[in-house]
Amino acid sequence: MGGQSAVTNVLILHSSLGSGHISASKALQEAFARFPQMTVRSEDALEHASPVYRRVVREAYEQLSERLPQLYKAYYEGSDVEDLEKSLDSNLTWAKLERPFFRKLENLVQAANPDVVVCVQQIPSRLLQLVEKQDTVRRPQYVVITDAIAHSTWINYGVSGYFLPNDLGRNFLVQRGVDPALLHVTGIPIRLEIMEQKHKATVRSQLELPPDSRVVTLMGGGLSPKRVHEVVSDLLEYACLDVLVVAAGRNQDLLDAIADLSSHDTVSLRKLGMIDYIDDLIVASDLVITKAGGLITSEILARGTPMILVDPIPGQEEQNADVIAASGAGVQLRLLEMVAPAVGHLLSHPERLADMSEAALSLGRPEAALAIARHIIEHWQQDRQRLASLAPANNS
Repeated sequence: MGGQSAVTNVLILHSSLGSGHISASKALQEAFARFPQMTVRSEDALEHASPVYRRVVREAYEQLSERLPQLYKAYYEGSDVEDLEKSLDSNLTWAKLERPFFRKLENLVQAANPDVVVCVQQIPSRLLQLVEKQDTVRRPQYVVITDAIAHSTWINYGVSGYFLPNDLGRNFLVQRGVDPALLHVTGIPIRLEIMEQKHKATVRSQLELPPDSRVVTLMGGGLSPKRVHEVVSDLLEYACLDVLVVAAGRNQDLLDAIADLSSHDTVSLRKLGMIDYIDDLIVASDLVITKAGGLITSEILARGTPMILVDPIPGQEEQNADVIAASGAGVQLRLLEMVAPAVGHLLSHPERLADMSEAALSLGRPEAALAIARHIIEHWQQDRQRLASLAPANNS
């Protein structure tokens, strides 16, 4: 062990089911790269699955979560096993069923031979239970949970530690029987850019937004184009703000759906597709309207921007929305007809917005990615030193 290289090799595995896991993986990759003597690789587990499995899983997720939300909710809640041993065994059974479709992933892990594996989604984590049994030396595996409250499918045998968004999620896992020593509250890993201080006035100037205007941003990429059209129409008619920015991301259907809507004398409407300055837009906004995805809400919380949460995916996003609303950092609305009145009320009560901003900052964790990377590196180095100290005794 004494001659072992000081370089630490980290493999990050995610699954491209929703953009959140991808964003979290990128944030972690950036965080690990900031430490010396690090080699970091991030891979989408589904890209190393058979084409049939990959297509079926992605289509099933999209169909259920977007088009049949109540059926998705029934599946999500029905598959959440409270008994720890039963949930562990259930996840192991799923891994055995999936394993034939993931031979390429096994080959990847064995060829990469990482010192540490970090999983940012359930599928690769449960598969590693089987891959690791074949290896002569078991490598640490860590799981980064991107939901406010962890579903039982996140819990697997052989995990060295779980990183959680908040204390509520930790308490749930403790109640389920998970060893508290394995649970670390760090927040969800978000872009390191968000640790940098930015001033609203400066960012508004850069984005050519009026300095004293009431600016609201609608993050519409994951929303139904038809429903976004309704909200934007109401906001334009209600005229309770000065600038409305609609960020559509890759959702071209959304931009097409609101093509007939435009600015008028009272409200300026800006329509954006793919942009690389979402963080600047969050800082510049007085209020953000969004779905309750774990990553986007974590970024908004870290900037202390109040939010209105709409159309959460049943299951994990509903839980995310509940946590944010309960903290006072956001308002959750079920009726889209209430969005415009809610925006008008909040913008006309700056003291309420200030309280929401303070609550958001207390819940946000901009340094989460670095905290996770630091914890893993320190524990790996401690384990390596411990093994090195035992080597002479073992060889005698």
